[in-house]
Amino acid sequence: MSGTLYIIGTPIGNMEDITLRQLRMLEEVDFICAEDTRVTLKLLNRYEIKKQLVSFHEHSTEAEAEQIIGRLISGESCGVVTDAGMPCISDPGEVLVKLCAEKGIDVKVVPGPSAVVSAVALSAMGAKRFMFEGFLPVPKKERAERLELLRGETGLMVFYEAPHKLKTTLADLCDFFGGERKIALCRELTKIHEEVLRMTLAEACSYYSEHEPKGEFVLVLEGASGDADEEITIEQALEQVRRLVDMGERPVDACKAVAKESGLRKSDIYAAFCAEK
Repeated sequence: MSGTLYIIGTPIGNMEDITLRQLRMLEEVDFICAEDTRVTLKLLNRYEIKKQLVSFHEHSTEAEAEQIIGRLISGESCGVVTDAGMPCISDPGEVLVKLCAEKGIDVKVVPGPSAVVSAVALSAMGAKRFMFEGFLPVPKKERAERLELLRGETGLMVFYEAPHKLKTTLADLCDFFGGERKIALCRELTKIHEEVLRMTLAEACSYYSEHEPKGEFVLVLEGASGDADEEITIEQALEQVRRLVDMGERPVDACKAVAKESGLRKSDIYAAFCAEK
């Protein structure tokens, strides 16, 4: 009989945010798969848990994944953890869960803190509905396409961002959603230097032009208002097309994307775009 893979949540910053069940499962499993064994070892040492650690990260090979699955099939139990929070969400652990599902291996969850939910709760923007976007694509074209799809989203949008990319991301969000859109910037959640800034996108861009970003960020962006459903003009559509083209999109693809979002005909937008040239 095969063993069980346990998805074990861990603290997102403060090591006191750990549950009795998490500690028990970390002690009971046969081995632990960690994104960074050095980070996980600090947690285990804090609670005097001695367990074999196996490294499994975004650069791990298929052969390494199969080796872990082989141990599960042989009857061992495994706990998969990430550096902070719930594993398998924007995290390499999802590969193991998928393989277990394909091979009929039992998977159980031991829930814990989540940076996404914590940031939404702190945003003060109302959380009846939100969507998790994780890290935006880095290539300009892919990023532009993703943001264009989100332009009419009315629920809160949650993004992860590293400090060295924050300024660029804020500028892109400002371009696509407008400077008046509200944003909550949650930094170093549950840690000593935890900070939440609530402001508009324009204010955020200005603030971080004078202050160097530090720590890991969770961004909670306000959704579009009901007015966003109003019909846009051809001039507004062209402005969106120009922005996409400037970010590397082909004119015909940009017109198609804007037409889908605006309800205007692609041929009309493309004709107007060509007329400008």
